[in-house]
Amino acid sequence: MTKTLIEGLRRFRSDFFPRFRDHYARLVENGQQPNTLFLGCADSRVVPDLLTDTLPGELFVVRNIGALVPPFEQDIGYHGTSAGIEFATVVIGVKDIIVCGHSHCGAIRALYEPPREDTPHIARWLGLARPAALAEEAVTPELLRRTEMRSIVIQVERLMSYPMVRERVERGELALHGWYYVIEEGRVFALDFETGEFSPTA
Repeated sequence: MTKTLIEGLRRFRSDFFPRFRDHYARLVENGQQPNTLFLGCADSRVVPDLLTDTLPGELFVVRNIGALVPPFEQDIGYHGTSAGIEFATVVIGVKDIIVCGHSHCGAIRALYEPPREDTPHIARWLGLARPAALAEEAVTPELLRRTEMRSIVIQVERLMSYPMVRERVERGELALHGWYYVIEEGRVFALDFETGEFSPTA
């Protein structure tokens, strides 16, 4: 794998970078000014820039297992996702926050499986998605899809526990979005906050 990645770096340097040299120079001179925070799953099949056809500098990306949003907390712990949300809203001043979940999410499937003793951090983290789980006995593809969508709604709602997010939303300076990416279809469904349903974006 390392050899493959090194070859990829060489192609980036020889093929991609020269075409966007001026773009990178502007990003260095002017700094990053993305309008959107993309909060997505760390799943290797979800590639935000490819999915949205955006250039470097256009998305501020925070990824974690399950695209989960921890509640806002005032303690002195290490809060990587929370720090990303804080930086995007307070320092950068993004206008949109997208929470993007996806089909076939391992984090969501894990809600219906016995926790592993050798992954205590994962087990605790998945508690952030636990309210999305349904009580039905049979774990079917339909059940998992419904749970994946329910989790997105919960994470978007939890963003409002962040004072800097809530204040900007209430002032009309920031908009929240929930996306559900169906990997096998290449389609994204957007959350309608009035109906609670997901509709295709294109």
